[in-house]
Amino acid sequence: MTGQLAVVTGAARGIGAAAARQLAAGGWSLVLVDACAPQPPADYAMPAPEDLAAVARDCVTAGAAAAEEVIADVGDGAVRDVIRKALGDRVPAAAVAVAGVITGNAAWEVPDDEFELMMRVNLYGVRHLADACVPAMISAGSGRFVAVSSAAALRAMPRLAAYSAAKGAVVSYVRALAADLAGTGVTANVICPGSTRGAMLAASAGVYGLPDQETFAAQALLRRLLEPAEIAAAVGWLCGPQASGLTGAVLPVDGGLSA
Repeated sequence: MTGQLAVVTGAARGIGAAAARQLAAGGWSLVLVDACAPQPPADYAMPAPEDLAAVARDCVTAGAAAAEEVIADVGDGAVRDVIRKALGDRVPAAAVAVAGVITGNAAWEVPDDEFELMMRVNLYGVRHLADACVPAMISAGSGRFVAVSSAAALRAMPRLAAYSAAKGAVVSYVRALAADLAGTGVTANVICPGSTRGAMLAASAGVYGLPDQETFAAQALLRRLLEPAEIAAAVGWLCGPQASGLTGAVLPVDGGLSA
């Protein structure tokens, strides 16, 4: 896949940054998108522009021919034009929707602004990336769309009703997208990670009043946390030639959490 172009959202840290580095190591060129700004009412720290810049440098070092930084909020519909402008006349061979945010409350206690944030970033962000990239892929007759959802889309988790609703909708959206893409040469698949080390999982520990994110390791059959690179490996596979026969699939890369 050397020389092909991928757009990755949520690229400034965590799974998004790991996915970018994974693709870079395969020789992909990259457009890296992240808001790099607070996301109220989520109250944990978000990445900064310098974090996105550091990922871009890592990607070039890893083998990417280019790694362009785009600071934009995927939850804002205007991001579609921002991504189209960044692409110019180039057609991405892959679009990877990773950007996400988490908060937690009992289902009947979720404030409106919190529910809206979960939908805006976690669901609309996926839609906006598809809107920006998929039409050109269809015209080219090939492409890979990959979205990162969550194990919360596959099993009941307390205090995550809004987050689970958004992530469950991502699964349904991507499967329906795959149906709409039938016969076009473009595939659409979704990954559902389990407890993956990083800022979002640390914020989840706060939701449950746990001492730290390591506590979540006991839930998975592997009895450990996943690393972002393990999810990124699945992203890389779905974007590569070995996954040519897969579309509309839901991959639980979750250490057995949903088994």
